[in-house]
Amino acid sequence: MKLGRWAASALAISTVMLGASCAGDDLAKDGGDGAESTGGGDKGSVKISGQDFGEVQIVAAMYEQLLDAEGYDATVQLVGTRDVYMKDGQFPGSIQLVPEYVGGIVDFLNTTVNGADAEPLTTPDAEESIEAASSLLEDKGITLLEPSAAIDTNAFFVTQEFSQDEGVTKLSDLEGQQVVVAAAEDCADRTDCGAGLTKDYGIDVTEFLPLGFASPAVFKSVKDGEAQLGLTSTTDGTLESQGMVLLEDDKQIQPAQNLIPAASTEWLADNPNVETILNDLMAALTTENLTELNGKISVDRQKPEDIATEFLEAEGLL
Repeated sequence: MKLGRWAASALAISTVMLGASCAGDDLAKDGGDGAESTGGGDKGSVKISGQDFGEVQIVAAMYEQLLDAEGYDATVQLVGTRDVYMKDGQFPGSIQLVPEYVGGIVDFLNTTVNGADAEPLTTPDAEESIEAASSLLEDKGITLLEPSAAIDTNAFFVTQEFSQDEGVTKLSDLEGQQVVVAAAEDCADRTDCGAGLTKDYGIDVTEFLPLGFASPAVFKSVKDGEAQLGLTSTTDGTLESQGMVLLEDDKQIQPAQNLIPAASTEWLADNPNVETILNDLMAALTTENLTELNGKISVDRQKPEDIATEFLEAEGLL
């Protein structure tokens, strides 16, 4: 789905992404809640895009509500993958704002400009990754605002029983052990997935089961003992209810994937007040409260716009 990372929030992805993929990748389609969202202000129109899964639906709704309250006419139109809104001059261009992830957008620009085999620019540090991509961002006309403390990276989980019985709480605890991994189809050769498990952690992966990212099949495989490790994200709000625990990435094979607003540089220059509005939002988001918000959409089945309103009001932002 994303270059450099897969989608966030386990059940949110398994339930929401299926609908997104069926809906197609047309930027003229409705927002993530099934209806095009509009505001009514006098500061001009703002088009917000992004990848159509639960976490981004929530954050995009926050952008929309904050900008509408500021007097803009905001619309949210989400699509399946990053390359859809990045192609043909749509962002930046007809699209002004995108809820992004540091590693994801940096990796995308790097490989798009420098080729699939380009030396990675991302590190586990968000600021370092942004600085390394500064010329690419400038050339593209994109400004990244302040990264949030909320980090959504790939992560591996085991059953609570396995963790307790084997004394495994971090990936390095599996060094030298034979495991089967249930993960996304392209996991095996990725440095932030299969290759990292084997080369960095010294884990003997005997088999990769291509069951998707945080899909029901991945969870079932781990629950049934077919696989010991399953792939999800750090903001998966369903793990505890499914009897699973995340293992710490103690050797940091994951690049920084902080949530961050990406804006059209030209548009932002004409609307400098937006920077403060979105930076205040980023300051309020943490990995912990983002995980809780994801649980509300994936477990409680609340609407993204309702989750967004409740959060913004609780934080005094709306």
